[in-house]
Amino acid sequence: MSELLFQSDAYIKEFKATITAVVEGGVVLDRTAFYPGGGGQPHDVGVLTAGDQSFAVTRVKKVNGQIVHFASGDLPAAGATVTGKLDWERRYQLMRTHTAMHILCGVVWRDFEAQVTGGNMDPLKGRMDFEFETMRQELVAEIEAAINKEVEAARDVSVAILPREEAFQIPDLIRTKINLLPAGISEVRTVEIEGLDLQADGGTHVANTREVGPLRVTNYKSKGKINKRIYLELD
Repeated sequence: MSELLFQSDAYIKEFKATITAVVEGGVVLDRTAFYPGGGGQPHDVGVLTAGDQSFAVTRVKKVNGQIVHFASGDLPAAGATVTGKLDWERRYQLMRTHTAMHILCGVVWRDFEAQVTGGNMDPLKGRMDFEFETMRQELVAEIEAAINKEVEAARDVSVAILPREEAFQIPDLIRTKINLLPAGISEVRTVEIEGLDLQADGGTHVANTREVGPLRVTNYKSKGKINKRIYLELD
């Protein structure tokens, strides 16, 4: 298994690694800072460099339990040393966006105890679905004001990896309507926005809510009897 550098330090932009396997169209590394996608957050892109050759990483995906970095060209063989470099502007935008979605989730849970029924994101924008029977403009304006207040509060964001039994003693650890954590995992990664939100999550985040910047609720709509969607954008 690859060492997942992004799990403990989302700010790693460049790293050295060894190719442990070559698969069709891609390579597996012994360590990586590339996020493979999941939980609504898209995969990273960037570049792998070996000697004087560079290979654009266009897709990163977990395949049969291994993280594969898909790139074009005549890729180096197993055992080669490479340098990985993220498209940092895109990654940092996704980090800000993912933390913004947790702020939204934390505010809606705290103020309305509404669970998440779905969500997705792209750089600087995302959407999240909640169990609301009704959604009106006044409520949306209230939510927008509340999430921006949490950004301005400059709350620290931290991650921890806990034994499964310990993690599941945390109240409301799972905010989604369906528990997406595989039954067989022995450890659970948690993301905490100090004083606001604590939940299981595998993605990358900024270190403080002030890094997110101003948030705008750009739209909302009904996606079912008790399923309402909120669209969010960042500057």
